Amino acid sequence: MTMQIINPYNNTVVETIETSSQQDVADAVGRAVNVKDDMAHLPAWQKADILTRAAAIISEREEPLAQNIVQSVGKIIRHARSEVKRCVETFGFAADAARSLHGETIPMDAARTGVGKIGWYVRVPVGVIGAITPFNFPLNLVAHKVAPAIAAGCPIVLKPSPPASLTALALKEILAEAGLPDGAFEVLIGDIDVGKWLTTDERIAMLTFTGSAPVAKAISRVAGLRRATFELGGNAAVILEKDAELSDATINRLLVAAFAYSGQVCISLQRMYVHVDIYDEVKRRLVAGAAALRLGDPMKNETDIGPVISDQAAARVRAWVGEAVEQGAFKFSSGEDDGRMLRPVILENVSSDMRVMREEVFGPVLCLIPYANLDEAIDAVNDSPYGLQAGIYTQNITAAMRAVDRLHVGGVMINDAPIFRVDQMPYGGVKNSGLGREGPRFAVEEMTELKMVVVKG
Repeated sequence: MTMQIINPYNNTVVETIETSSQQDVADAVGRAVNVKDDMAHLPAWQKADILTRAAAIISEREEPLAQNIVQSVGKIIRHARSEVKRCVETFGFAADAARSLHGETIPMDAARTGVGKIGWYVRVPVGVIGAITPFNFPLNLVAHKVAPAIAAGCPIVLKPSPPASLTALALKEILAEAGLPDGAFEVLIGDIDVGKWLTTDERIAMLTFTGSAPVAKAISRVAGLRRATFELGGNAAVILEKDAELSDATINRLLVAAFAYSGQVCISLQRMYVHVDIYDEVKRRLVAGAAALRLGDPMKNETDIGPVISDQAAARVRAWVGEAVEQGAFKFSSGEDDGRMLRPVILENVSSDMRVMREEVFGPVLCLIPYANLDEAIDAVNDSPYGLQAGIYTQNITAAMRAVDRLHVGGVMINDAPIFRVDQMPYGGVKNSGLGREGPRFAVEEMTELKMVVVKG
């Protein structure tokens, strides 16, 4: 069977590709199994060399890769180029992780019965990894699975989101050019059935998934005793204390955090808790800034916001906003939507039981909530089934550290928005936002297991 990759901006067919059958999935896993031992014994310098060469090729092909991203998933060209640059860094960090993978000696004589023995542990690859990635970062989120797997010495079989298939296939070609052994990186094309065939294959030693919590829970039911990491959704919030620096740069940063890529980022800013003393000023400047954002062709450098990924996604976002308005929210928007082109929406007078407050909108929607007391704001941020990242703007170190101590999230950004991420940091969440951490060094730890060695003198 075939599948069409559709440009979400102009609805044209980008390319038609073959989808994977159940036999294709079994064969791909089989090829990964066949190369498992070779990958496990690949020297660290050689793994690092492959990753470094891949990074260089990706850098050389920045523009065609960026254009591929724009055409396939509708990301604006400026952000697509940035994603390619980040992917280069991700491969570089993975090369560093390959070179520095190490074990540790254990003081055996700390136990009476350990006297006369020498002990240490080493990290060894878990085996074949099955990976599933979403559409919104079709290159760099694939890199966050594939590059650490190579550094760890694990073959990996990937099923990208269908719209992101072309980017994943391009990366497969790049890694082959860089010298990765055949079978060490396999790409499957398709949707739910292909993912089911992959995740239920008992030859897969570890599953790594980026996507929604309901799908992760379904995968966990079939994972059994296998390793699994889940990087899931969010409902990111920021707190603006009354002493927050309200420069133009801060306001622009908050607008980017809320509306970049039409809010289709798992750490997009969705809830903003603003101290009552500065609420009116912040609201006024955000509403004006959102109205000034330019919607249009994602291939044009001047465009700020392109389309959401599909008609279904657009309809869901509109429905949730409409539902909130019916329940009493007030909507600020600069005009009417046009199909998949959604104008930024700012909502106030929202309540915690609204879906735009409790769930992940994954669209260009920002909720504003006034507060009077920092603890009240922290409690409100924590009142969510998600806990990926959060931020606080304040000049008061005591307030900042109180937020660090009490916010139940995977990452706290001080004087920055929760959308911040660099690719070497440990990234992941708590609650329904996931299990385990990404970032090459930390992903390599997830993809390896400890082997203890004891020598009797």
